[in-house]
Amino acid sequence: MRFRDDLLKAIGHSEDCLRQMSDAEILTTALVAAIFFHGNHSKACSYMKDHKLMPKMLEKSRFNRRLHHGSMLLNDLFHQIGMILKQSSDCTEYLLDSFPVPMCDNIRIFHVKLIKSEEYRGYIASKKRYFYGVRVQLLTTKSGIPVEFVFMPGSASDVRALNALPLNLPPGSEVYTDSAYTDYNAEDDLEESSQISLKVMRKKNSKRQDEPWIKYIKQHTRHYIETVFSGITCVFPKSIHAVTYEGFLLKVEAFIFAFTLNKAFVESV
Repeated sequence: MRFRDDLLKAIGHSEDCLRQMSDAEILTTALVAAIFFHGNHSKACSYMKDHKLMPKMLEKSRFNRRLHHGSMLLNDLFHQIGMILKQSSDCTEYLLDSFPVPMCDNIRIFHVKLIKSEEYRGYIASKKRYFYGVRVQLLTTKSGIPVEFVFMPGSASDVRALNALPLNLPPGSEVYTDSAYTDYNAEDDLEESSQISLKVMRKKNSKRQDEPWIKYIKQHTRHYIETVFSGITCVFPKSIHAVTYEGFLLKVEAFIFAFTLNKAFVESV
């Protein structure tokens, strides 16, 4: 928790010293919920209170209000850690891909109350099925530590999401993606403006075909990204419970943040 206190100070965050629980304690409890209780905040709050880890734990409604009020802090902390990881790493290779997070099964689309828009109805090609929810665009280090992400509607193309990501990377970085990110203009713009090379898997009809050895390197490098997705989604509950769309995104973000902290800790040991 001290670690997160220091990070909050680093981004210039201040709060009322008379509060029973600090924002660092609120965010810590949310991350505990993501790691150990499948995102269930009530169980996490009870655990932290019963074991005297947070003796001044707030009631459920007040805790949720504080957590939602500080949702941007969680996002800022993630990107702060992402910047630290990018600056401290000697590797300049990154992996980019997306994974779907359904709000409900496609058959129950007319019953969902969090948000109603056909834009959130996407298709999972690998499973040959539709889903209703968001698609997470995730940028990780070569070893699989998330450093950037953005939420997009389920139907949003990967090319569209490529323009939504900040891609705040050091010059000379290489970003490995699959063929869904094919956009020659985006490739050229990134190379010219930021010296970032987009290593896209080429389609058979691509105008920019790769040599066989380059194709092998691309396939071998980006293979690990699927393991990252499995590591994040394995702690998801069967259905992510949320009352609002913002609450749904907040829980997904907490899962990603918790995975990032765990991976960064394991690599540092």
